[in-house]
Amino acid sequence: MAEHSYPTRNRREFIADAFCGFGAMAMASLDAQAAVKSPLAPKAPHAAAKAKSVIFLFMAGGPSHIETFDPKPLLNQLHGQTRPKEFGEAKYQFVTPNAKLLGTKRTFKKYGKSGLEVSDLFPHTAGVIDDLAILRGVHGDMVVHSAAQYQLMTGRILPGFPNMGSWVIYGLGTENQSLPAYCVLPDPKGALEAGQPMYTQGFLPAAYQPTMLRNGAKPVLNLDFPNGVTSSQRKETLDFLRGMNEAGMKAGDAELEARIAAYDLAFRMQAEAPEAFDLSKETEATKEMYGVGKASTDDYGRRCLLARRLVERGVRFTCVVSGGGPGNMQWDAHGDIEENHLRMASHTDQPVAALMKDLKQRGLLDSTLVLWGGEFGRSPESQGTVGRDHHNLGFTMWMAGGGIKGGRAIGATDAIGLRAVERTMHFRDIHTTILHQLGLNQDALSYMHLGRRERLTEVHGEVIKEIV
Repeated sequence: MAEHSYPTRNRREFIADAFCGFGAMAMASLDAQAAVKSPLAPKAPHAAAKAKSVIFLFMAGGPSHIETFDPKPLLNQLHGQTRPKEFGEAKYQFVTPNAKLLGTKRTFKKYGKSGLEVSDLFPHTAGVIDDLAILRGVHGDMVVHSAAQYQLMTGRILPGFPNMGSWVIYGLGTENQSLPAYCVLPDPKGALEAGQPMYTQGFLPAAYQPTMLRNGAKPVLNLDFPNGVTSSQRKETLDFLRGMNEAGMKAGDAELEARIAAYDLAFRMQAEAPEAFDLSKETEATKEMYGVGKASTDDYGRRCLLARRLVERGVRFTCVVSGGGPGNMQWDAHGDIEENHLRMASHTDQPVAALMKDLKQRGLLDSTLVLWGGEFGRSPESQGTVGRDHHNLGFTMWMAGGGIKGGRAIGATDAIGLRAVERTMHFRDIHTTILHQLGLNQDALSYMHLGRRERLTEVHGEVIKEIV
């Protein structure tokens, strides 16, 4: 069969193709050495950074702002009535035009020196309220799960774009070459509407993909050496594979470069990752603080504790997901807002507060930015009788640590929680603020794709200056 012919891609390839013998071999060797330099090596930020790493506590499905951090007394007064026309119109998936406003059964109290109001769903989180910046004027563009999840994670409403975690490690690399730079800890109950594409590196090189960790005692399988295989023997195998890969490598082959880096990382993880993933190293007091061993909090508590162990070992970006599987297994309270949110909050409140306290007492909160929230909020109107529909026009997220000023609420929705009306913040502003705290400039952090310089924020986002 005739051999395939490929066009010459650059000057060095032309020289290698044009001249045979030892000169070309030496040139290929130089190309390979340049190519295998780790793309995840630490990189300097564009500016002075307040944070070194990020933990995103993703409340999948859409937690209600009305039941959590944004009290609306007027909504209770108008319970059972149709929405007054002065509040304007809203588009929903399932709420009918004649739907009635739904008051909340939750009670709010002021906590901490800041006096911020927190729902009784979160008694533990209320104890750390002075460390939180509550963002009450957040809004997005989409009212369906998949598109809203893509926008939250990637800045775009379609799949194929890089997650913010991939952008972060593209810009900064990682401090620990023996652990993954970007980890996702999914909910064991199942997949979400946007699926794995919302977490991936999109068009960025494969080296910036996430590591999806399993639930349970072994987040990564096959970390132990096979019976009878020593570390030195495994290293010999790795060196042989590296040599084979490098021999056929063309300069700029990102896929093969990522494969070589993945083999190297897997070998290093066999030495360091088992210890990092071993929660038995923690004191009983620490595990109790996170709710490990208690039925309602054991799963999310373990994953939040693992997130702390990862961040203190230099992992750059960690996403800890609450909610998985169909509808009501997420914060997706179409049928009964009370049942759903009481259950979901009981799984997460104690672990989230424990993570905040643990980071702070270990001196890690100053350098770790924590983000909490979902892809949208819930509607002021009822869906059916006691449920709430998706709601993207105004909802709440919060940020803490990493140079964020806590103990304050920024932005506001109107009197019934329908629309963000004061100091409004789009998802791109959340992304811009995260990048800013990491010392990354949203314009400089770009990647050429299909002839266009792409970036996380797409169009210009604003830093939320009130909290930095």
